[in-house]
Amino acid sequence: MKITIIGLGYVGLPLARLLATKYAVVGFDHSKERISDLKNGLDKTLEVSEELLKTVISSQNLKSGEKGLYFTTDFEEIKNSDTYIITVPTPVDKNNKPDFTPLYCASETVGKVLKKDDLVIYESTVFPGATEEECVPILEKFSGLKFNKDFFVGYSPERINPGDKEHTVEKILKITSGSTPETAKKVNQLYQSVIEAGTHLAPSIKVAEAAKVIENTQRDVNIAFVNELSKIFNLMGINTQDVLEAAGTKWNFLHFKPGLVGGHCTGVDPYYLAHKAIEFDYHPEIILAGRRMNDSMGNYVASQTVKQLLKKDFKVKDSEILVLGFAFKENCTDFRNTKVIDIVKNLQEFGANVTVFDSWINTESAEKEYKTKVTKSLPNQKFDAIILAVPHSDILTIELSNLLVENGIIFDVKGVLPKYENVFSL
Repeated sequence: MKITIIGLGYVGLPLARLLATKYAVVGFDHSKERISDLKNGLDKTLEVSEELLKTVISSQNLKSGEKGLYFTTDFEEIKNSDTYIITVPTPVDKNNKPDFTPLYCASETVGKVLKKDDLVIYESTVFPGATEEECVPILEKFSGLKFNKDFFVGYSPERINPGDKEHTVEKILKITSGSTPETAKKVNQLYQSVIEAGTHLAPSIKVAEAAKVIENTQRDVNIAFVNELSKIFNLMGINTQDVLEAAGTKWNFLHFKPGLVGGHCTGVDPYYLAHKAIEFDYHPEIILAGRRMNDSMGNYVASQTVKQLLKKDFKVKDSEILVLGFAFKENCTDFRNTKVIDIVKNLQEFGANVTVFDSWINTESAEKEYKTKVTKSLPNQKFDAIILAVPHSDILTIELSNLLVENGIIFDVKGVLPKYENVFSL
């Protein structure tokens, strides 16, 4: 067996590294900079350490039966593989509609090199039916081959949690599926050979697709519930964290906290499920209501910050506000679909001067995407308000009082700071 991984981001690289411990693997990505970094053992996503990556890197394209990981941008060098695993992102557009552009491009790439009896496995999160309805026709078109006769397809959704060093890819149980019973067995055996946590063989590709998309939808709805609670309790003058702590003493209470919901999955996947449901003339109520609630939280944090400043007689226009963290979650370099930008833009609309600090992310890329300056150096000045948006480990070591003017306020989005008179939270 020889495997090509298409897409070497937060999902593809850890999987490629793991598979390379037992198989000949080609890691393919269109980014020349990304491939150059990886050849030198550098993963800027911080998902795979340099030491671990260098244990599998090969300087040459390996043959089937060998072990190791070869990186390339060259289309020609993936032609002799027999198994292709697609791990590209599946975002939404500005109208929150599924954007399959990366998936279509990856399918076209594989379709051009597909041979008889080859296997294509998709890991990208999609709505039920997308693999067979959206991707397979592209594979057939560019290969000239017939689905389930000349080539076969599997689906095994990614479950990577970016930045999580405990629940790594080999320690997360893998859902598997295939387009035929024989294919499903083959896909399952492949992942069983490297996944320590084991596998769950789903009865169909659609079931596997649905299972993944509801994982994040369920989480999104639960967070939306506690976000709504935080708005209600704030009006009542009740501390939400205290309420959740008290309620959490019951054995079957679900432990979720209010906050911003961004990233590549939780803030996106519900839209994929909703999109498909609407095709069947069903308008999802709870799912979309949860999305609206969570999408509103950035603006809510900004408005609450302004409210507290006004209560303390600060002038909001031209006020100095520091936002700590820009990634979509703590101790992670990923800023895709970050909701911190909503806080920043809303405060700027109030006329505030906003400084954004994050030492983890690629600030140049973030600035290019969001048109917002992000600094890796902690400013040497005093601020009227500080918003702790993302509790990176280095941010939690900062003595915030040294950055705050007298009577200034701190808004703790994640509720990680001790309770003080000038500290507010969701």
